[in-house]
Order: sequence, then structure tokens, then C-alpha cells
Amino acid sequence: MYELVQASERCYYIQSPAKIGLVRVSDSDVCLIDSGNDRDAGRKVRQHLDANGWRLRAIYNTHSNADHIGGNRYLQNQTGCRIYAPGIERDFTVHPVLEPSFLYGGYPCKALRHKFLLAQDSDAEPLTADVLPEGWEMIPLPGHYFDMVGFRTPDGVVYLADCLSSRQTLEKYRIGFIYDVAAYLQTLERVKTMQAALFIPSHAEPAEDVSELCQVNIDAVNQIGEHIIGLCREPKSFERILQGLFSDFGLVMDFEQYALAGSTVRSYLAWLMDAGRLTARFEDSMLLWERA
Repeated sequence: MYELVQASERCYYIQSPAKIGLVRVSDSDVCLIDSGNDRDAGRKVRQHLDANGWRLRAIYNTHSNADHIGGNRYLQNQTGCRIYAPGIERDFTVHPVLEPSFLYGGYPCKALRHKFLLAQDSDAEPLTADVLPEGWEMIPLPGHYFDMVGFRTPDGVVYLADCLSSRQTLEKYRIGFIYDVAAYLQTLERVKTMQAALFIPSHAEPAEDVSELCQVNIDAVNQIGEHIIGLCREPKSFERILQGLFSDFGLVMDFEQYALAGSTVRSYLAWLMDAGRLTARFEDSMLLWERA
């Protein structure tokens, strides 16, 4: 874990639970794409910087999930690097308590205030095209999170952030986190047609062609949608729908899964209602969902 892997002449990634991109922008200067889960991840990155005599110029965050910004503060304090994050992701990076608060839908209890959902705050600036290194392209990848982006480097390497999950991850967790289901599917359809020298997803193996894996992820989303519709043959509350999914897929409930999967299921319900496939009504002061 945390090995430095060279992907092209100037592009690398650090093998970690959420891959960290590293790109040389000169003989001595490098930029990171995300920073890992926590302070310890930051230390591992710093070891690679020191071993190669590299100076960290900037961290470009693809989005604000804690496993992508957790090393920000340590590396910024150690190196003085600048940090950039796109759109609303910058607000979550500067004020990371927004992540568990958003996921839970209220003030997060202590069981949700840990490093996997609550990173340390860091001094992030808006990520715009004019702050990118020469030759970089920022690629909008909305859906998984609010304003997530990826990057294409001059070497033709594309860092895809969290828009793809591996087959193993999908089989294990079944309900991958999604904020906007419609936008996520549109992103996958667009990525499916992209060409690159190498794609580097954060949670899947690098590959020269990701079209098949894109379709696997698309199919997984549609399967979850159909399963929810099946559960709503009779009117059901959100809690009963969530219970049914966990029971049918053999998943284990805890506070973290309640927040992550629960937020995602609410996104599915909104998507299905907007598409006219579910209806919703209030009965006895309870919101009930039913197949249209």
C-alpha cells in the first residue's frame, strides 16, 4: 500500500484506498490529484516527495469526500502547497463537517464524526481552468458528488476520480454512493466513449479502455433502480425500502452505512419519482413511496 506507480513519462499514482495522482510539471515540481484519507496518507506522500527530491506545488481535489481530501491539511502545513477544489466541493473542503451533516440530514452524531466521513479542514481555493498546469484539461464528472471533476494530462492520462467502481466493489457493497443518479448515468455514458492513453479511476484498476466497466456500473445503477421499484409494489416508507435492500443484498447496517446508503437511496427515490416511475404521498404523517 502507498507504492508509487509510474503510469507515463510524467504521470504517476500512489496505490491507496483512493488512488492519489501525482504529476511532474517540471524536473523538480509536482502536483497531486487528491491527497488520500488522512494525515497518515499525507505522510506517505511526503516520503515519496522527499525520496525523489520533488517539491509539491499544488493539490487539485477532484471532489470533497474525506478519503480524497484527508491529507490536505498535513501536506499544506508541511509544504506550503496551494489547494484547489471545484465548485461546491471547495465549500465542503474548507468546512468538512458539511459532509457528514449532508449525508445524515442533520447534525451528525459522534458515530459519524470520524476521519472516513469528516476530514480536517484545509485552505482551499476555487478550482478553475486558469489555475491548472499548462496542458491540463479539467473534465466535469458530476453525479457521484456535487461538482466532481477529473483531469486529462498532456501525457494523455485521465484521472477519473470516483465515477467508476470495480466489479469487486460493486459485488461487495451493491449500493455505491451516488448524489445525482441522472447526472451519474450521463457521466458514465460520456466516459464510456472517451479515449486516453490510460485511465486511472480512484477505486478500480488503471486501464486503457474503461468502456466495459462503465457499462457494468450503468447496469448496476439500473438494477438498483428496478429493485427499489419492485420493493414499492405496495406503499412503503423510506425506512422499509432501505431495510428491504439491506435484507435482500445481505448487507450489514451501522451508522455509517445508514448515512451513505440512506442518502443514496433517497437520491434513487428522487430520480425514480422525477422519471414518473414512483409516486409519493403522505399518509398518517408518513411519506410513502409506491410504484407508478
